[in-house]
Amino acid sequence: MILVIGSNMTEAHPVAASFVKQAVLRGAQLYVVDPRRTALADMATLHIPIRVGSDVAFLNGLMHVLISENLYDREYVESRCTGFEKLKAKVQEYPPERASEICGISADMIRDVARRLASVKPGMLAYTLGITEHICGVSNVLSCANLQMLLGNVGFECGGVNPLRGQNNVQGACDMGALPNVFPGYQRVDNADARTKFEKAWGVKKLPDKPGLMIPQMIEGLTNGTVKLFYIFGENLANTEPDIRHVEHCLESAEFVVCHDIFQTETTRFAHVIFPAAAWSENDGTFTSSERRISRVRTASLPPGEAKPNWWIFKEIAKRMGHEWSAKSAREIWDNEISQLAPSMAGVKYARLRGDGLQWPAPNEEHPGTATLHRDRFTSGLGALTPVDWIPPAEVPDEDYPLVLSTGRRLYHYHTRTQTGRSAGLNDLLGEETADISPSDAKALSIGHGEMIGVKSRRGQVFVKANITDRIPQGVVWMAFHFREACANWLTNPAFDPITLTAEYKACAVRIEKVGEKTDQRI
Repeated sequence: MILVIGSNMTEAHPVAASFVKQAVLRGAQLYVVDPRRTALADMATLHIPIRVGSDVAFLNGLMHVLISENLYDREYVESRCTGFEKLKAKVQEYPPERASEICGISADMIRDVARRLASVKPGMLAYTLGITEHICGVSNVLSCANLQMLLGNVGFECGGVNPLRGQNNVQGACDMGALPNVFPGYQRVDNADARTKFEKAWGVKKLPDKPGLMIPQMIEGLTNGTVKLFYIFGENLANTEPDIRHVEHCLESAEFVVCHDIFQTETTRFAHVIFPAAAWSENDGTFTSSERRISRVRTASLPPGEAKPNWWIFKEIAKRMGHEWSAKSAREIWDNEISQLAPSMAGVKYARLRGDGLQWPAPNEEHPGTATLHRDRFTSGLGALTPVDWIPPAEVPDEDYPLVLSTGRRLYHYHTRTQTGRSAGLNDLLGEETADISPSDAKALSIGHGEMIGVKSRRGQVFVKANITDRIPQGVVWMAFHFREACANWLTNPAFDPITLTAEYKACAVRIEKVGEKTDQRI
């Protein structure tokens, strides 16, 4: 059994989706929770079309049924988890009737889904940015974990909580410490022993003992002078961050911007210095997948012009700052630094990264790697059931902006088209953005399919063609952010989850208007 929630997998993760489809063809039950009827929903045992931003209410409603009907895995919860009584008290506040009012599906459907989920073990849950890109993203993730622990589905092959990452090496970047609160291997910066270890290894003194800034804080810091240098590595922030107009103002205000990328982008226009980087196929190194699988990447072609591997660029910058790094290759960095300093990857050496690679944790060189986490116990000991409340999106429809805009990805392009926009074939398949709207909304506004419309929020307006489709529920407008002039992020709301500071890309209030012809004007 597979529960997919907040994931347009067939377009955002088509390779992963192919395995889900194969499982369904072999008899697996599939439940898709999504406001839109995505292509994967066509293959589902049941499509559950909850309202945008109602995930916590829906999941709490499921858990209410599981507990009240004694369908949860009592033995698993009592032996492997803590916090059950507090979770029980919270979900009792979300009977199916109340959850139904919030999430827009019937109370009977909530009961039916809960009973179905309890009928098969193990079952896996997969989610993507439809869960995390909300002001309650952390609560959404905790709710997914609560549900799977309550069902006793964590610690088993074909079970667990499975986040599908937004890019190919997000997992690897996090593993290497590209987060503001940890060193490589998820060793916390506020841990004195960890700081001492890295200070000694790196030949430095007094590493910071508090987490660093996150992207929204960095961007805001450009306008008030608290951030003097902004080093942008492989990110096209001028297209990917919410409220593009404000982001561009911040970048224009910056004292010094460095961009490190493989192509010129909308963001490099603001750079004082650009470092040309080698692309993935021009590098030797590693990628780590969502299942913690570390795989080798071997150089297929030489980088053009002055482009250099990322590690080489960083090493040369350090050299100009008076610090000599000894490693002369990606292999030396891994074998002599990463595997020496990150206990979970101590057994991962370049010589072992053949075939299907290795899944960390691999604590020593004899260890075969770990395919499934939490088999006998959780990393922290007992799994923490964490009660959370539903909150509405930061911006909800009103008289002036009566529709909800939700955003995502389309199959034929990738993010801001830094790479795919240079492919003539992909541009032939998808050459422009549309605003996907329901037939009922189109009829109410007298909008025809393919007609040019303006989509306006409190932050801006874009002009696109209307794509009228019964896959979109009434009251919702859906767009992607691939195309610059019609990028959804001219409209999206810079409201953030208070813990992760992830933006609420999945919900903001908009209105749509008929226009005579396309114009580049943005209001």
